[in-house]
Amino acid sequence: MKAKVQVMLKTGVLDPQGEAVRHALGTLGFEGVEGVRQGKMIELDLTETDAAKARETVGAMCEKLLANTVIESYDIKIG
Repeated sequence: MKAKVQVMLKTGVLDPQGEAVRHALGTLGFEGVEGVRQGKMIELDLTETDAAKARETVGAMCEKLLANTVIESYDIKIG
């Protein structure tokens, strides 16, 4: 079973990488981009076959390692 985790900075947390990308896009001539938020996508191949158990396990992984829950939020997709 595959799991995908999208980790993003929480709203209100400064995103210097996103701001650098926004600035670079403007420099390259791409106008109209008012904001960029950058995150990370993590794909996991799991041996678990029960979707609910997989979601629970991946949630624990996020809480303990994959996301800094003080400043980041995460979204899990199982499939």
